Amino acid sequence: MDLVSIIIPYFKKKEFIKQTINSVTNQTYKNIEILIIYDDENQEDLDYLKKIKKSDNRISLIINERSLGAGKSRNKGIDAAKGKYIAFIDADDKWKKNKLKLQINFMLRNKFKISHTSYDVIDIKNHYIKTMKAKDFNNFNELLPSCDIGLSTVILEKKIINSSCKFPKLKTKEDFVLWLLVLKRGYKIGALKKILTSWRKADNSLSSSVFQKLMDGFRVYHIYMNFNRIKSMYFLLVLSLKYLKK
Repeated sequence: MDLVSIIIPYFKKKEFIKQTINSVTNQTYKNIEILIIYDDENQEDLDYLKKIKKSDNRISLIINERSLGAGKSRNKGIDAAKGKYIAFIDADDKWKKNKLKLQINFMLRNKFKISHTSYDVIDIKNHYIKTMKAKDFNNFNELLPSCDIGLSTVILEKKIINSSCKFPKLKTKEDFVLWLLVLKRGYKIGALKKILTSWRKADNSLSSSVFQKLMDGFRVYHIYMNFNRIKSMYFLLVLSLKYLKK
């Protein structure tokens, strides 16, 4: 049973982090390490995180000297990770208890280096909103119009991440860039169509800021995909329309 390193960036999620950690420590797949990257310069939640750390010896706490953002914090976690596999979960999301076991077995059977799953969208009260269904991505062009991958559902082999293929410094859409870079390198992203994650939609989150999404969406195409301004604006329009349809 290969070691799975689970990376959780933390920034002001005290209300939810215990639920998240419990969903990870209760996994039926037991060979794991949990890397919590504390990314808040205000350290008022740090004692609470330290208490959580004491509850399970598989938990490690990495404290950023200054706030780096979720993407850069995940990169820091990846650098520290010892596992063959990397799994991501945000500090307010939850996994079903057999998530890792089913997904690792799925990847082994199909020889995928990276995969994602279907997931439920929930609100801050754990009420169901809708289900997002996973689909296979065989090449870069298939993902370009819309980022239909839930970050907290993704598992990948650590070896596919390197200095030119990692999370960029964006406030939102940083995961979109990484999945596009992975596809550009020739890896296929496999879809396990089981609902194994609950993704929490919080109204005050960065991901809910329309202006921030538009700015970062443009940067995805113009800066990180190196498209010209017209092509970048076209794909941003397509991305926005697809988002409105979801």
